[in-house]
Amino acid sequence: MGYGAFSDGWEIKRGEYAYPGRLEDLASPPETIYGRGDPSALAEEALAIIGTRQMTPYGEGVCTLAARMAVSFGLAVVSGGAIGCDSAAAQSALAERGTNIVVLGTGADVTYPLRSDPLIQQTISQGGAVISIERWGTQPRRYAFPKRNRIIAALSRAVFVAEAGMPSGTFSTAEAATEIGREVLAVPGSIFSPASRGSNYLIESGACIIADEEALSCALSRIFCRLRSEAAGRARTPVLGPCGSLILEALVATPLRVDAIARAAHIDTRTCLERLSELTLAGLVERMVDGRYAATAAALVNRTSFGAQ
Repeated sequence: MGYGAFSDGWEIKRGEYAYPGRLEDLASPPETIYGRGDPSALAEEALAIIGTRQMTPYGEGVCTLAARMAVSFGLAVVSGGAIGCDSAAAQSALAERGTNIVVLGTGADVTYPLRSDPLIQQTISQGGAVISIERWGTQPRRYAFPKRNRIIAALSRAVFVAEAGMPSGTFSTAEAATEIGREVLAVPGSIFSPASRGSNYLIESGACIIADEEALSCALSRIFCRLRSEAAGRARTPVLGPCGSLILEALVATPLRVDAIARAAHIDTRTCLERLSELTLAGLVERMVDGRYAATAAALVNRTSFGAQ
């Protein structure tokens, strides 16, 4: 079949027909790809979705939207499988029955971090692939992750940065993408949010700005020369209750404290707390560690054509 079996995994050598041709764009293409799952997944057109491990609800919502959009265009989603933005994007792609590809900085048979194991197992069971350029059994090494990021960039026709602070490992992936002619897409964030400093910097440095859902759809159509599936998009308006819409409108841009939310919604503090409790139970609002309230990823995605699933 063009690739060598290795217990429950496989190996693809450079020059074999199953070797991903996009990796040849790298200055030093890897000689061997080690993997588990379905190797044919590596031949699919793909969008890399990456970002910070310390994602905010905003970042999670962006990842969810991007992954669902990618699947609606018939694209595989590529990430490093890390916690945060990587996992959010991968889980959303899998929930849509899309193809997910995880590129590890360890051996393809080593799960790191351990909490990513369910994601890796689901990726394999749903026909995706978990790959590495490190030998079987290789444990985490700092030097391996920049090498991993080059593979993420090369496997994809474009790299989407959902949310990134400064400094960020995301930059090495974006730089690798630029070096080999891949387009970098970045979502702007609040100038007051540390989690968005890196994303905003990438835009300032020339990355394509993704300002809204329509901009992302247009960018993917342009880059991949294909149209979004007509079946995509299942918008649903949740029942918000009294003042719920006003509260969520106030929280879309940035997390706020109760008094600021009450002013924005034109209600007293007690009523505001009651409405916040209802929205929290509905999964539309969450309380952050600093006491502020934020719209959840689900609430943010509800505002798009994809709606709640």
